[in-house]
Amino acid sequence: MSEKVPVYDNHIHMSPSGRNIDALKEFQAAGGTGLTLVTLPYQEVRITCGEDFSTSYDITYRLAERAREETDLEVNIAVGPYPVLMVPLAEAYGLERAEEIMMKGMEDAARDVSEGRAVAIGEIGRPHFPVSEDIWDASNRVLLRGMELARENDCPVIIHCESDENTDRSLAELADEAGLDRGLVVKHSSPPWVTDEETHGVMPSIPASKGNLKEAVSKGTDRFMIETDYIDDLSKPNMIMPVTTVPKKVAAWLANGQVPVESIHRICGDIPDSLYKR
Repeated sequence: MSEKVPVYDNHIHMSPSGRNIDALKEFQAAGGTGLTLVTLPYQEVRITCGEDFSTSYDITYRLAERAREETDLEVNIAVGPYPVLMVPLAEAYGLERAEEIMMKGMEDAARDVSEGRAVAIGEIGRPHFPVSEDIWDASNRVLLRGMELARENDCPVIIHCESDENTDRSLAELADEAGLDRGLVVKHSSPPWVTDEETHGVMPSIPASKGNLKEAVSKGTDRFMIETDYIDDLSKPNMIMPVTTVPKKVAAWLANGQVPVESIHRICGDIPDSLYKR
């Protein structure tokens, strides 16, 4: 694969107990040039108070530092309170306290962006499965605060949430309420919704499956990013997708001419650069 063609995976996780650097070396060897490293709850850190999120984020920063030392990859970091945590936190401490804990995690993520340790707040949002109205409302309040903080820091938010016909409109409306540019709202694990009518201005980050990418490309626009959501779990080595998936998809695009080189540069270069190098 030509070194001049960027190959960017917009959603990868690393775990201290996973393959971490070895996985990224495999990604680079397959042709990868850059990625968004997104924090997740680590088994090494139990979240019981808001301050615990900073401990978790520090793990992400250490992993990113190793990645930068041992590979030539561009590593952009996103940190934030994983939204599904609202559910067990509410069960353990009550909803009001759970919301306070999540808010503290959001504030600390924004602080780290302001200090240059991260370039995006994420993945944040709301549970992707049915929850009570109280949990839903609290999650949206935390999400709205995250968008407000993103506006203050001129940075993107990476969203983990449900995917239905109303999702992008809902996210766009929340962004408007927060005063955040809709284009800075990145919908992680997005269906292949790429037209203006489908996204309402939200930026889709699409899982790099053959079917998803074929449908996205068929709509005649290159306003999207691609991702694997690689989990880095030794017990599930290729979950959600193998770490080499994006380089292989881009190589296939180059080989079969399905996607113009100019569009590959936009999907894997111009768009992530405009989002994360602000």
